[in-house]
Amino acid sequence: MQIYHYFTIIIILAAAFGYFNKRFLKLPRTIGVMIISLLTSLGIVLLASSFPGLFVETKKMILSIDFYTILMEIMLSFLLFAGSIHIRLNDIKSERVPIIAFSTIGVLLSTVIVGGLMYLLLEAFSLNIPFINCLLFGALISPTDPIAVLGILKTANIPKTLETKITGESLFNDGVAVVLFIALLEISKVGFENMGFTDIALLFLKEAGGGIILGTILGSVGTYILKTIDEYSVEVMVTLAMVMGGYWLASSLHISGPLAMVVAGIFIGNRGREVGMSRITEEYIDKFWEMLDEILNAILFLLIGLELLVINFENIYILIGVIAIFVVLLARFISVGIPFFLLKKRVKFETNSFPILVWGGIRGGISVALALALPRETSGDMFVAITYIIVLFSIIFQGLTIGKLAKKLTAKSANKSQ
Repeated sequence: MQIYHYFTIIIILAAAFGYFNKRFLKLPRTIGVMIISLLTSLGIVLLASSFPGLFVETKKMILSIDFYTILMEIMLSFLLFAGSIHIRLNDIKSERVPIIAFSTIGVLLSTVIVGGLMYLLLEAFSLNIPFINCLLFGALISPTDPIAVLGILKTANIPKTLETKITGESLFNDGVAVVLFIALLEISKVGFENMGFTDIALLFLKEAGGGIILGTILGSVGTYILKTIDEYSVEVMVTLAMVMGGYWLASSLHISGPLAMVVAGIFIGNRGREVGMSRITEEYIDKFWEMLDEILNAILFLLIGLELLVINFENIYILIGVIAIFVVLLARFISVGIPFFLLKKRVKFETNSFPILVWGGIRGGISVALALALPRETSGDMFVAITYIIVLFSIIFQGLTIGKLAKKLTAKSANKSQ
């Protein structure tokens, strides 16, 4: 019963913060909710001496919520499916080369660069952290989050092709980064010496390849079911069951659930929409997943803000976290820059797309959740604090300025062309 009460409080807060943001702050929804929840957390901390009961009960509630499980095993499946069901396959096909390059080569480059630089940085602070732990941090901080940036970019009038690149990269690099993180976590447990290159490659292939195959199967079966009936209420439930059952199956088979959801969502959003949905069904499915996406995003960013109460912020963690912001930005610049300039001759990139791609690499809840999965005995608390600092900077500062940057660059290009 207590879990239900906590869930009720979270929904009430998400609704109240969403209303306050829409009524007064008028910030992008997810960013506004997170900022208000951050301020609420700070307020509770400041009032701890006057209202100790409020502080203790709020902290107890946050500690009782397993953020990793809530996001990675429950919410992520819905969020990725909801995002990918609106992606048009023709758009993805036309931009497949940069999307694949950024979401694979880019993630690998970013992981190695961040891991290497963090290893040197931590050594400079006399913190002897194993290199594999730094690589784990590199993997968890490398995926970009489409949630906070897409709504802002739509108002900036950027080209549709650039929006597709950013969306596609964000959807696929989440899955790739999670697979990479799991592989590195396995290596950290058994040791490099006990795992050959072949073992690592097979583990990666099983996770990623299995997820793509499962997603294709789920999308095919779901499309067939939608094709054989015409009842929007049942068809909405079919898509819901496909996501929940498919993610559960992926977890049982130890393959990538995130990749499975992205592929299944693209399949249903294109082939399923084309042959299996009436106009009414299509409208209801779109509305249902849009609404669910909005609710879950509000909850997710609310929880990110409230996590401030339970994260261990030591002075040295804060200092390293601030420096790590620049490490991550440098890694993003290089990991986007190398594929960008290698592909520039064969792929058409929009004017000013490079700075938008770099600055649009916003980190989000997935990074925080993966950091919370790190073993506490191996500097996990430090990496959680560092990750949180980077995510807050990314969502608030980059999230609130990416739209202005895109508009400024677009206007500058328009003036030059006149």
